[in-house]
Amino acid sequence: MAQQPSPSPGALRVAELNQNSPTAFALRPDAEALRTLATELELLGLRKLSFAGEVAAADGTDWTLTGHLGATVVQPCGITLEPVTTRIETPVERHYLADYDHVTAPEIEMPEDDSTEPLGRWIEPHAVMTEALVLALPLYPRSEEADLGEQVFAEPGVTPMRDDDAKPFAGLADLKAQMTKSSKD
Repeated sequence: MAQQPSPSPGALRVAELNQNSPTAFALRPDAEALRTLATELELLGLRKLSFAGEVAAADGTDWTLTGHLGATVVQPCGITLEPVTTRIETPVERHYLADYDHVTAPEIEMPEDDSTEPLGRWIEPHAVMTEALVLALPLYPRSEEADLGEQVFAEPGVTPMRDDDAKPFAGLADLKAQMTKSSKD
């Protein structure tokens, strides 16, 4: 029987993993792979991407992947579109379960433990690295100079509501000062 090719760089065939000791992995994509991944994720740049850890047996037929992701990403500022550089350092953990319960209902609630996955023939640290990077990216990167300012809209003849007016406790200090002044008089 012909052996199937690896589905991704550094993929580990479950049948070949040692049950008695962890299998270490260390991924550090080259410059071309970084450019490709940056393009896929619509990043301005991706530097120093590394993902290292181990895969170990857990509870008989299950496996656990633990690792650490490090990356430097460059994204456009959500306000000015200027490049914003962010350093990402995050732990990563996935549990591969042989008896994974596949839910086929059209609508389901998100489980509390989102680190479990069905155990297949391969465990793919490269795919986990990419997923962990996507989840760790800042949603709204902002440069230090970015300022939304204050927008004020109102119909003619109406006093516009400002940001400070929407803060319910902003006037308490003034009220307290007035009350203190009134009690002294």
